[in-house]
Amino acid sequence: MKRVVFVIRNAKPWLFSALLVFCPPLMAEAGDPESLVVQAVAAARKHSSANQTGIIREFTDLLALRNVASNHDDMRRNAEFILQMMRRRGVKSQLLEAPGSPPVVFGELNRGAAHTVLIYAHYDGQPVQRELWASDPWQPVLREGRLEDNAATVNLDSLPDEIPGEWRLYARSAGDDKAPIIGVLSAIDALAAADIPVSVNLKFFLDGEEEAGSPHLEDMIRRHANLLQADFWLFCDGPVHQTRRQLVSFGVRGMTAADVTVYGPSRQLHSGHYGNWAPNPIMMLAHLLVSMRAPDGRILVDGFAEAVPEPSAEALSAIAAAPPVDELLRKDLALGWTEGSGQRLERLIMNPAINVRGIRAGGVGKTARNAIVDRATVSLGFRLVPDLTPEKVQALVDAHIQKQGYTIVREPPDVQTLGQHEKVALVEWREYGYPAVWMDMNDLRAQAMSRILQQARDGELIRTPTMGGSLPLHVIREGLGVPIVMLPIANHDNNQHSPNENLRMQNLWDAIEIYAAVLAGLGAELAR
Repeated sequence: MKRVVFVIRNAKPWLFSALLVFCPPLMAEAGDPESLVVQAVAAARKHSSANQTGIIREFTDLLALRNVASNHDDMRRNAEFILQMMRRRGVKSQLLEAPGSPPVVFGELNRGAAHTVLIYAHYDGQPVQRELWASDPWQPVLREGRLEDNAATVNLDSLPDEIPGEWRLYARSAGDDKAPIIGVLSAIDALAAADIPVSVNLKFFLDGEEEAGSPHLEDMIRRHANLLQADFWLFCDGPVHQTRRQLVSFGVRGMTAADVTVYGPSRQLHSGHYGNWAPNPIMMLAHLLVSMRAPDGRILVDGFAEAVPEPSAEALSAIAAAPPVDELLRKDLALGWTEGSGQRLERLIMNPAINVRGIRAGGVGKTARNAIVDRATVSLGFRLVPDLTPEKVQALVDAHIQKQGYTIVREPPDVQTLGQHEKVALVEWREYGYPAVWMDMNDLRAQAMSRILQQARDGELIRTPTMGGSLPLHVIREGLGVPIVMLPIANHDNNQHSPNENLRMQNLWDAIEIYAAVLAGLGAELAR
């Protein structure tokens, strides 16, 4: 087969990508994987260096679109924008629909290769409290460093040719999770510009409601299962290691959540006249929380400890090989102590956890009053391990609350109900939730990914058995029966889910190199 090379001067990067789609694979899976990775990383570095301004401008256009999953009009605008981003690269794309769900952006780059990889990311973001942000969450702001260091802002309309790696881009979803979208599309541009073939068939599944628990994911997979077939899924979400080294992970914790309200008198009372007599629901709630969780973080609810599996030898070995970060983080976060009785962070996130997400009762400061309130509410978040499903956790926690003397109700109680029982708790479990998933770290596809990333990062790769966050991996594993590997790219201090979310620019440049290495070298690596 003869090879014809066209030279097109002053062409846009996406034009190279479009031409690449219509060219044959050119033995994309042949060759030495290590050599392909080196070439791809060099091509991505060259492309990023020459096109930083254009990459950032496309990224800021995407970040400027509001993306809270509950607003379906906003989500559809995001989806249509991303659809055009993909089509400019020659990626065959469409919107996948399911009733009540924001659309999934699906894309396919068929190279006629022997293996298919599906990249997952999500384009929705967490809700925001505007008053807590230093700037508008949907008006991206570039700074010459961290906001905490009072770094100066940069005019996005007159960017320099070179964007330093320590500069940061502030906006909702900058790190979680629009960065992988711009990263992998830029990697496709870089490979096309260097005439390096994509070595696998590539698919995209860009979720529009991950931050809402992906409640329609199962239905979406069932409706579109034929399109979503792949050798494995590559989940691009989450932060890299706290040492800034590249991370690859093989599991996530599950999650579920509940609001619990306990009740005192039917109306608020004067604390002088009725204190020491009328039960105070704030104190009742405090005692209930203390009964559920020890000071060192251990869960005291019966049944939790018995359901925690022992980590595999491979998992413990991976944790031991990772550089310790506990002391570094403790200093960075000004913590005088940490939970876990001295165990490493990586080991502790393999345990279940209860997080008190918020408490609503009474007032403090100028709003404090000398009163016994009528109710107190706590919002609890649970992080789960594989044998603790959301259903099992709900049963165990309900039983624990009842053991503390409470009558559980599912609807706000009336005065008759309150008067008939010593203690009443309204327990409202959230509709979303999913179990944990731990993958086999010795799976051939997992090992292939690890070898590529090791080469791309000059040996500075960290493998972890699980990430601390939660993703709906079980739906994919059960619905499609495929292994899943987590490849995060955001900086660990990106303020994920919080005000002033940001992405460190070097993490974006690194991500483009990493994705280019995977796309160029994975075919040959899997063919070994």
